[in-house]
Amino acid sequence: MNLQQLEYIIAVDDYRHFSKAAEASFVTQPTLSMMIQKLEDELGVKIFDRTQLPVQPTEIGSRIIDQARVAVAQVYQIKEIIQEEKGIVKGTFRLGIIPTISPYLLPKLMQVHQHNHTEIRIAINELTTDNIIKGLMNGTLDGGILATPLKDEHIAEYPLYYEKFFAYVSPKETALYAKNVLDESDLNSTKLWLLDEVHCFRTQILHLCNLKKKKNQNSIFSYEAGSIDTLINIVDATDGLTVIPEMALDSLSELQKKNVRSFRNSTPVREISLVTRKEFLRRRLLGIISDEVKSVVPSSLLDESLKKYVIPL
Repeated sequence: MNLQQLEYIIAVDDYRHFSKAAEASFVTQPTLSMMIQKLEDELGVKIFDRTQLPVQPTEIGSRIIDQARVAVAQVYQIKEIIQEEKGIVKGTFRLGIIPTISPYLLPKLMQVHQHNHTEIRIAINELTTDNIIKGLMNGTLDGGILATPLKDEHIAEYPLYYEKFFAYVSPKETALYAKNVLDESDLNSTKLWLLDEVHCFRTQILHLCNLKKKKNQNSIFSYEAGSIDTLINIVDATDGLTVIPEMALDSLSELQKKNVRSFRNSTPVREISLVTRKEFLRRRLLGIISDEVKSVVPSSLLDESLKKYVIPL
């Protein structure tokens, strides 16, 4: 088994076609096929089912390919660590970011990153938390920006900022709208619009208002999408309320800002972190990306004392 063979099976998995994988790997198809066949013979298993079009990995093949991605990434990381030791920080960082953060953070982060003229290319994918963790584990991602703590022994977490939650209330909810601040119990008193279950933001809101412990959840309406902006528009067009993160406040109009309410007896917060596999060792690169993120969020979000108010996932 060698690195080249691992790169070839990754290429076939990416393209699901031997000829296209060979072209992308700058070798002939017979050479690529022969090298993969030798690997299969050595391991005593079939990595690909060649009877299907497009080519599909076998069940054991999928597991081998996932591990191959991690192994190849770690080999390349060795070279990059040596470069960083010499003061050279460059290369591609494959970053996943959850949908409830990306609209508010990414435009500013991209602007700052371009302005800094580093030799780091950030390849960004908007993904759910589960898919970011899967990407970290199978080697298709280098890092993620998401809500923590995850409490995963395989994941390293580097907290970036702490973001408060606010209620966004329709003027049609006259009793709630008349209040300057809300109690957590007010979230149960009317129609509450939430994201779909795949979003950790929804889970935190359910923890906030203890709805998981209640049998009657008829007031909850779920919108199956990852867009907080859409939830805001729904409240504007109909009634009820939703909960939004602090970074979303900047995107509201002056009229919409009149619909925002803070919470009276607590400061519900989510912790946003840069996460990687424990084995990811490019500390200088992580430091550069962390510093860029911290430079674009309001200074009030960098207050580490807010950590004690973090809502669990």
